[in-house]
Amino acid sequence: MFDLENAVAEDVVENDLEEVVMGLIINSGQARSLAYAALKKAKLGDFEAAKAMMAESRTALNEAHLVQTKLIESDQGEGKMKVSLVLVHAQDHLMTSMLARELVAELIELHEKIQ
Repeated sequence: MFDLENAVAEDVVENDLEEVVMGLIINSGQARSLAYAALKKAKLGDFEAAKAMMAESRTALNEAHLVQTKLIESDQGEGKMKVSLVLVHAQDHLMTSMLARELVAELIELHEKIQ
């Protein structure tokens, strides 16, 4: 496994970086999936389950965000990290997942108020 804690950008092998990036995509996707599953529960009136799923979603999103932060820190704004299409794709997944969670949280709150 790629040691992100002790990574120096110049030492990052392309395969290792792709492994980290895939982790970003997986955690982001998990966060988004859990958020939408929570919304389905809220639509059914099961707000307790919805809140539990949103908490799980937050945990997955935090994992992805931590990886993103460490990648940014290892680059130090100097362009040390090779930007690949997969890295851009991972960033896209993370940002859409963050937005989805925010919107789903608002929708769940609205469903709760209506019921």
